[in-house]
Amino acid sequence: MKPIFRQLATALLGLAVSSVTAGELITVYKSPSCGCCNAWIKHLRDNGFAVQAHDTRRMTLVKQSLGVPASHSSCHTAEVSGYVIEGHVPAADIQRLLRDKPAVAGLAVPGMPMGSPGMEGARKDPYQVLTFDAVGNSQVYADY
Repeated sequence: MKPIFRQLATALLGLAVSSVTAGELITVYKSPSCGCCNAWIKHLRDNGFAVQAHDTRRMTLVKQSLGVPASHSSCHTAEVSGYVIEGHVPAADIQRLLRDKPAVAGLAVPGMPMGSPGMEGARKDPYQVLTFDAVGNSQVYADY
């Protein structure tokens, strides 16, 4: 591919991705004392999302009301465009979800794996982003 066409293709792809999240509101429910939740929120904002955060001590109730499978639970839960986002899901996977619109209830990163967004540190553990639906089916969406 000629350099000018490569630059144009890269610019168009960047516009397509940014248009998916430009100002996209994601509502986050988290514990008032959770530092990694705040780091994940920063990750979302750094990647173009508008974030509205709600502190609550009733996270179990939030997760149950939004249909998060107990096996997929993490420390924070979010909603964006009709999807549920559980845990430290990378912004790029949320952007892909919003662009592709698969027939799932949401995405989850169960637990709190080191190296996931908001859990950066001295080590990076492998982890998966999973889809889930209303009846409990789940599939791997991304491997890290």
